[in-house]
Amino acid sequence: MHYFYGCTALITGASSGIGRELAWELAPHAHALILVARRIERLDELKSQIALEFPKVNIFVYGLDLRGEQETDAFVQWLGENNLRVNFLVNNAGHGDYGDFESGDWSRFQSMIDLNITALTRLTHRLLPVLKSFEDSAILNVSSIAGFIPIPHFAVYAATKAYVTSFSEALRIELRDTGVSVTTLCPGPTETEFNQVARRASEDNSGTPDFLRVPVRLVARKGLEAVARDQARVIPGWKVAAGVALVSLLPVFLLRACLASWLDARREE
Repeated sequence: MHYFYGCTALITGASSGIGRELAWELAPHAHALILVARRIERLDELKSQIALEFPKVNIFVYGLDLRGEQETDAFVQWLGENNLRVNFLVNNAGHGDYGDFESGDWSRFQSMIDLNITALTRLTHRLLPVLKSFEDSAILNVSSIAGFIPIPHFAVYAATKAYVTSFSEALRIELRDTGVSVTTLCPGPTETEFNQVARRASEDNSGTPDFLRVPVRLVARKGLEAVARDQARVIPGWKVAAGVALVSLLPVFLLRACLASWLDARREE
């Protein structure tokens, strides 16, 4: 964790889950934390808690809906006005939706695309000149193992995460000689409020085996360790990583058959 000593880290989606845990992990080492989320009251609470335990870190909170272009531009301007030069960007904000595509709410799909894809890309584009001004800086994009698999009932979410993973890999290659490293964190089932937010009232997505669930603290720590080692990608939890590796070896036609069989079984439950 010495890699992060003195850094100025910007974490989106910091009010809960992986983003919140990343803030706690960085607090003993960072010079400044910039915590961004829509729920400002949660950010204020988190700021108070971290400041009590780690009084040396400078903490800034900013209530922001990243889906808005003008709001994001105002935030980037605010960073400049306050001389907050970010050298570690964590694009963590995102949400899911679990259920049949046809019966889904289009506004929820649009919101997911706007946040998981557009907002992440826009903020990275806005802050890249600042990141490149440092000798060493880093970007951590939080994707998901869903980005490797076209998951039925998770169709739009999985597609957005496929974008995040592909975008991150390409950007890493583009920036390889600039001092800006790019790492993709691809967690599997994690102990956060994600499922509660993603689940529709009429759907049950509680079928994930407990042995595949990974503690959120481990996910955050593995993500940061991967950044420090300049890894391109990390999948926390050896069982989850092994599962993804196995799936990646399946021919596409066999993967389709397995997913169709799984969906049929879920419908019969």
